[in-house]
Amino acid sequence: MKKNLLGLCLLTSLGGVTGALAQDASEGIAKYREMLQDGNPAELFEVKGEDLWKTPRGPKKATLEQCDLGKGPGVVKGAFVELPRFFKDTGKVQDLESRLLTCMQTLQGIDTQKEVSARHFGQGETANVVALATWIAAESKGLRFNLPQTTPAERDMYQVGKRLFFMRGGPHDFSCASCHGADGKRIRLQELPNLTKNPGDGVGFAAWPAYRVSNGQMWSMQHRLNDCYRQQRFPEPTFASDVTIALGVYMGVNAKGAESIVPAIKR
Repeated sequence: MKKNLLGLCLLTSLGGVTGALAQDASEGIAKYREMLQDGNPAELFEVKGEDLWKTPRGPKKATLEQCDLGKGPGVVKGAFVELPRFFKDTGKVQDLESRLLTCMQTLQGIDTQKEVSARHFGQGETANVVALATWIAAESKGLRFNLPQTTPAERDMYQVGKRLFFMRGGPHDFSCASCHGADGKRIRLQELPNLTKNPGDGVGFAAWPAYRVSNGQMWSMQHRLNDCYRQQRFPEPTFASDVTIALGVYMGVNAKGAESIVPAIKR
């Protein structure tokens, strides 16, 4: 009996120590990000993105200033927090990155399918899309997410995204929900947000695009989701695939009311 009580006391003590360490780590990470936020390198990508938006490019020598991101041609502010959404001209639900590819193709004549499929995420036109997405997203900083669910296509994509989020597979039998499907989960003492519900302001979907300090790269949500699949040992999806867009719809709708802090900064 005494041994059992001693064991229980030890487990309780260890649990308290682990909890305290995790709390200290979370506070430390938060302070680290706060210090880095002043002079966030993402500002350089914002400048590049705005320049790309206004500069004539491609075979048609046109700008992207007539690109319709869902709020009318050329309207940028407020568009990011309502994406992904359905677009009549393509008949598809699109996120910010895939919509930019459409505008580059139609307005500027850039063969985005060739350019994007032939290059890695940080090169060529994909790098330009990330810079554009960073600037456009920054124009909605402080606004709250309100993705539309008014069309059958938008509602279908939400359900597809939900199924993908919980789908287990790969050599480790992981799913998105393995890390982000419940409260209180951590990896390397870092908190993992529960993305099956609204995780709060500036968390999860409301924090990307973000600058990754660890590799010196700017990542959009497309990059974040691609890397999640890589870590699960799934085949990595192509840039702006329907799979990643559907997941974006699921997380974005769940994040309704959350405040966007993008462009954020990550470890």
